[in-house]
Amino acid sequence: MSVHLTRRAALAGLALSALLTRPGLVGAQSLPRVVVNKDPSCGCCGAWVDHIRQAGFPADVVETPGVNRIKTRLGVPPALASCHTAEVDSFVIEGHVPASALKRLLAERPAGAKGLAVPGMPVGSPGMEVDGVDPDEYDVVLFGQGGQRRFARFKGSRELAA
Repeated sequence: MSVHLTRRAALAGLALSALLTRPGLVGAQSLPRVVVNKDPSCGCCGAWVDHIRQAGFPADVVETPGVNRIKTRLGVPPALASCHTAEVDSFVIEGHVPASALKRLLAERPAGAKGLAVPGMPVGSPGMEVDGVDPDEYDVVLFGQGGQRRFARFKGSRELAA
Protein backbone atom coordinates (compact mmCIF):
# COMPACT_ATOMS: atom_id res chain seq x y z
CA MET A 1 0.00 0.00 0.00
CA SER A 2 1.41 3.35 -0.98
CA VAL A 3 0.61 6.56 0.89
CA HIS A 4 0.75 9.82 -0.99
CA LEU A 5 0.88 12.98 1.08
CA THR A 6 -0.32 16.02 -0.78
CA ARG A 7 0.91 19.51 -0.03
CA ARG A 8 -2.61 20.48 1.08
CA ALA A 9 -2.80 17.54 3.53
CA ALA A 10 0.64 18.37 4.94
CA LEU A 11 -0.30 22.03 5.47
CA ALA A 12 -3.61 21.05 7.06
CA GLY A 13 -1.76 18.69 9.41
CA LEU A 14 0.71 21.42 10.40
CA ALA A 15 -2.11 23.89 11.03
CA LEU A 16 -3.99 21.38 13.19
CA SER A 17 -0.82 20.58 15.11
CA ALA A 18 -0.21 24.28 15.78
CA LEU A 19 -3.79 24.72 17.04
CA LEU A 20 -3.65 21.71 19.33
CA THR A 21 -0.41 22.80 20.98
CA ARG A 22 -1.56 26.35 21.77
CA PRO A 23 -2.05 26.98 25.51
CA GLY A 24 -5.65 27.05 26.61
CA LEU A 25 -6.97 24.50 24.14
CA VAL A 26 -8.42 21.21 25.34
CA GLY A 27 -5.81 18.53 25.91
CA ALA A 28 -2.98 20.74 24.75
CA GLN A 29 -1.99 22.73 27.81
CA SER A 30 0.74 21.13 29.85
CA LEU A 31 0.71 21.50 33.60
CA PRO A 32 3.61 23.18 35.38
CA ARG A 33 6.30 21.22 37.22
CA VAL A 34 5.79 20.67 40.94
CA VAL A 35 8.86 20.52 43.18
CA VAL A 36 8.07 18.56 46.36
CA ASN A 37 10.26 18.99 49.44
CA LYS A 38 9.87 16.04 51.81
CA ASP A 39 11.61 14.25 54.63
CA PRO A 40 13.43 11.13 53.37
CA SER A 41 11.59 8.91 55.86
CA CYS A 42 8.04 9.95 54.90
CA GLY A 43 6.11 7.44 52.79
CA CYS A 44 2.78 9.24 52.49
CA CYS A 45 4.50 12.13 50.70
CA GLY A 46 5.51 9.74 47.91
CA ALA A 47 1.89 8.61 47.61
CA TRP A 48 0.82 12.28 47.22
CA VAL A 49 3.45 12.74 44.50
CA ASP A 50 1.97 9.71 42.71
CA HIS A 51 -1.48 11.38 42.98
CA ILE A 52 -0.38 14.63 41.35
CA ARG A 53 1.59 12.80 38.66
CA GLN A 54 -1.50 10.72 37.82
CA ALA A 55 -3.36 14.04 37.45
CA GLY A 56 -0.82 15.14 34.82
CA PHE A 57 1.64 17.22 36.82
CA PRO A 58 5.33 16.58 36.23
CA ALA A 59 6.99 16.40 39.65
CA ASP A 60 10.47 16.44 41.12
CA VAL A 61 11.11 15.27 44.67
CA VAL A 62 13.75 16.83 46.90
CA GLU A 63 14.43 14.74 49.98
CA THR A 64 15.74 16.84 52.83
CA PRO A 65 15.68 16.66 56.62
CA GLY A 66 15.31 20.48 56.54
CA VAL A 67 11.67 20.66 55.39
CA ASN A 68 10.71 22.94 58.30
CA ARG A 69 13.30 25.53 57.20
CA ILE A 70 11.75 25.44 53.71
CA LYS A 71 8.26 25.98 55.16
CA THR A 72 9.55 29.02 57.07
CA ARG A 73 11.36 30.43 54.02
CA LEU A 74 8.24 30.04 51.86
CA GLY A 75 5.93 31.61 54.45
CA VAL A 76 3.77 28.62 55.39
CA PRO A 77 1.81 29.61 58.52
CA PRO A 78 2.69 27.18 61.35
CA ALA A 79 -1.00 26.36 61.93
CA LEU A 80 -1.24 25.09 58.33
CA ALA A 81 1.85 22.87 58.42
CA SER A 82 1.78 19.31 57.18
CA CYS A 83 4.37 16.73 56.20
CA HIS A 84 5.61 18.06 52.84
CA THR A 85 5.88 21.40 51.08
CA ALA A 86 5.68 21.82 47.32
CA GLU A 87 6.31 24.72 44.95
CA VAL A 88 4.51 25.18 41.64
CA ASP A 89 4.65 28.32 39.53
CA SER A 90 4.63 31.08 42.15
CA PHE A 91 2.56 29.10 44.67
CA VAL A 92 3.28 27.03 47.78
CA ILE A 93 1.35 23.80 48.28
CA GLU A 94 1.41 22.47 51.84
CA GLY A 95 0.38 18.92 52.60
CA HIS A 96 -2.08 16.58 50.93
CA VAL A 97 -3.86 19.05 48.63
CA PRO A 98 -5.97 17.26 45.98
CA ALA A 99 -4.76 17.79 42.40
CA SER A 100 -8.15 19.19 41.41
CA ALA A 101 -7.76 22.03 43.97
CA LEU A 102 -4.25 22.71 42.67
CA LYS A 103 -5.55 22.90 39.10
CA ARG A 104 -8.28 25.31 40.20
CA LEU A 105 -5.71 27.52 41.99
CA LEU A 106 -3.59 27.67 38.83
CA ALA A 107 -6.64 28.52 36.70
CA GLU A 108 -8.10 31.18 39.03
CA ARG A 109 -4.89 32.69 40.49
CA PRO A 110 -6.66 34.60 43.30
CA ALA A 111 -5.15 38.01 44.04
CA GLY A 112 -2.74 37.94 46.97
CA ALA A 113 -2.68 34.14 47.16
CA LYS A 114 0.54 32.54 48.35
CA GLY A 115 -0.73 28.98 48.24
CA LEU A 116 -2.95 26.16 49.42
CA ALA A 117 -2.68 23.95 52.46
CA VAL A 118 -4.30 20.88 53.95
CA PRO A 119 -3.22 21.12 57.60
CA GLY A 120 -2.27 17.90 59.33
CA MET A 121 -2.73 14.62 57.55
CA PRO A 122 -6.47 13.87 57.13
CA VAL A 123 -7.31 10.23 56.53
CA GLY A 124 -8.43 9.73 52.94
CA SER A 125 -6.76 12.83 51.56
CA PRO A 126 -4.55 12.06 48.53
CA GLY A 127 -1.66 9.97 49.78
CA MET A 128 -3.35 9.25 53.13
CA GLU A 129 -5.85 6.64 51.98
CA VAL A 130 -6.40 3.75 54.41
CA ASP A 131 -8.20 0.62 53.20
CA GLY A 132 -11.43 0.03 55.10
CA VAL A 133 -11.43 3.46 56.78
CA ASP A 134 -13.99 6.12 55.85
CA PRO A 135 -12.17 9.27 54.65
CA ASP A 136 -12.29 12.44 56.73
CA GLU A 137 -13.90 15.66 55.59
CA TYR A 138 -11.31 18.41 55.46
CA ASP A 139 -10.70 21.93 54.19
CA VAL A 140 -8.21 23.07 51.60
CA VAL A 141 -7.11 26.47 52.90
CA LEU A 142 -6.05 29.38 50.69
CA PHE A 143 -3.45 31.54 52.42
CA GLY A 144 -1.63 34.72 51.49
CA GLN A 145 -1.74 38.50 51.85
CA GLY A 146 -5.44 38.49 52.71
CA GLY A 147 -5.09 35.94 55.49
CA GLN A 148 -6.63 32.48 55.32
CA ARG A 149 -9.94 31.18 54.04
CA ARG A 150 -11.55 27.96 52.92
CA PHE A 151 -10.82 27.37 49.24
CA ALA A 152 -12.57 24.01 48.99
CA ARG A 153 -13.94 21.21 51.15
CA PHE A 154 -13.22 17.56 50.42
CA LYS A 155 -14.01 14.07 51.62
CA GLY A 156 -11.13 11.94 50.44
CA SER A 157 -10.33 13.07 46.91
CA ARG A 158 -13.95 14.11 46.23
CA GLU A 159 -14.81 17.80 46.43
CA LEU A 160 -17.95 18.57 48.40
CA ALA A 161 -20.49 21.17 47.36
CA ALA A 162 -19.86 24.63 48.76
